[in-house]
Amino acid sequence: MTTTTRNRDFQKARRAKKDEFYTSLRDIELELKHYSRHFADKVVYCNCDDPRSSNFFSYFANNFEKLGLKKLITTCYRSQDANQFGRGDDEQAVYLEYTGERLGSRAPDAKRIGIQPLVGDGDFRSDESVELLKQADIVVTNPPFSLFREYVGQLVEHNKRFLIIGNMNALTYKEIFPLFQNNRMWYGPSIRSGDREFRVPDDYPITAAGSRVDSDGNKYVRVKGVRWFTNLDFAGRHEELDLKMRYRPSAYPKYANFDAIDVSKTMDIPFDYGDQMGVPITFLDKYNPEQFEILGSSKTLSRPMSEVAKKGTYQQGGPRFYLPNGDGTYRRMYDRIVIRNRDL
Repeated sequence: MTTTTRNRDFQKARRAKKDEFYTSLRDIELELKHYSRHFADKVVYCNCDDPRSSNFFSYFANNFEKLGLKKLITTCYRSQDANQFGRGDDEQAVYLEYTGERLGSRAPDAKRIGIQPLVGDGDFRSDESVELLKQADIVVTNPPFSLFREYVGQLVEHNKRFLIIGNMNALTYKEIFPLFQNNRMWYGPSIRSGDREFRVPDDYPITAAGSRVDSDGNKYVRVKGVRWFTNLDFAGRHEELDLKMRYRPSAYPKYANFDAIDVSKTMDIPFDYGDQMGVPITFLDKYNPEQFEILGSSKTLSRPMSEVAKKGTYQQGGPRFYLPNGDGTYRRMYDRIVIRNRDL
């Protein structure tokens, strides 16, 4: 399955707003183990999760006592159009509130705890959902990727702690990058690269080579470039990046349309350079806010190449940094983050 095919299928799903991706319990466990100290006596809200099928509900319900939670709330969206996604008239949005009752010796079960109907469709922007959000201390879920900007905006507006899944390219959104720059959001540690498999609704179109249907008829797709986004602190964020390279002008060329050197790999950041550097967005996996300062990005800081070079000497496109080729032409770079070493 090629990257192009994966991305084409994913973009098609986003355009159709069919972005119900059900996160695996294993992926949830691998990430949540970094944050256990944050949850004591907290209300957790999973506002894109049907408690009857959500692994987020399963994780928090089964670890309620271990984490010391105060309350768990889950809600799910259901279209009010009975024909959308092939759902019948009896389907409706629901919510669940759990405060830790064991209800016998068995593990918590959504139906035994009690599933309640919502008046509306359960959209995270609805009045009902917002009122539940106001009760929450921490929001944990896999929100609709097509509504990621709006979803994060709501969390910021209500000053909520959160741990959510999104596409790593969301970093470049004009609404999202300032949160990274101002140390109000960062990547979680458990997913660094590679694909992740998600279960999808029964009516989801299965076309890509990496998709599959299991023996029970459940459908799965692989999505490239997903990441955890959070504002919950964890120990790995404060590990010093060990820098080994010495600065040499010949090894670190300067951009034509911004006063900074290009560092093509995070491991090549020079330890003795104290001015502006452009680094790949993968640098954020190693970003220590005490060691480095984020100054901006190629989208926000680059000068238009029309002010620097003649037309025809560079590839046109959106705001990016360009490096001179040495023959009067310029090559367009991938997105860069501009940083400065605080120690220097």
